[in-house]
Amino acid sequence: MKKNTDLGLLVLRIAIGGLMLLHGIAKLKGISYIEGMLTEKGFPSFMAYGVYITEIIAPFLVLIGYRTRLASLVYAFGAIFIILIAHPAEIISLNAYGGWGIELIGLYLLGSITLFFTGGGKLSVSSSNIWD
Repeated sequence: MKKNTDLGLLVLRIAIGGLMLLHGIAKLKGISYIEGMLTEKGFPSFMAYGVYITEIIAPFLVLIGYRTRLASLVYAFGAIFIILIAHPAEIISLNAYGGWGIELIGLYLLGSITLFFTGGGKLSVSSSNIWD
């Protein structure tokens, strides 16, 4: 069977970008709970607006394959931040079904790191820049 790395990267971009984009779109209804969580942890509440960058803009760029490496780096930073702020105790715990406590966020994080190292592939809006 012939390898098709570019098609595999497209599927990864659709999964990672598309699924996180849905989380971001849901946040268009409001982010007051994120502001509250950040304030409670000692961060300024305006940082909550970063969710629009890490859950809407970066995933959209990953999805279409524009500056995929840069967008996935921003995406990974957002995933790490949310793990450390909202789910620190779950890093070393298992959920009720025996899976890793931050399994879904971990998949998002590892997928975005993968795209950082590989780029978006040829089936992208842009593939000639160093950040693609």
